[in-house]
Amino acid sequence: MNSDLQYAFLVLLVGMITVFVVLTLVVLTGRTLIFLVNKYGPVSGKTAIKNRDFKPLLPSSSSTKSGIPKKQLAAILSTVEIVTHGKGKVTNIEKIPSK
Repeated sequence: MNSDLQYAFLVLLVGMITVFVVLTLVVLTGRTLIFLVNKYGPVSGKTAIKNRDFKPLLPSSSSTKSGIPKKQLAAILSTVEIVTHGKGKVTNIEKIPSK
């Protein structure tokens, strides 16, 4: 082998090992920091999830006033939520009589 080619492979090997070591140190430092913050960091009262924070999507009866079952109403509400990215609101649902 040519000495220039051997030197190129040596530089390549040293560079790859250096990158591996640096990235390993970054990952370990990040994991350590996350562990320490989660263990000893302050806990906010706002992070606790309470039942009063949620509004029910469906009324308590098994079907709504318009006669639509709960599962169909849930499907309609979730479809509107997904399609409008949370900006749409269902205010009225009417059945269209079939011909």
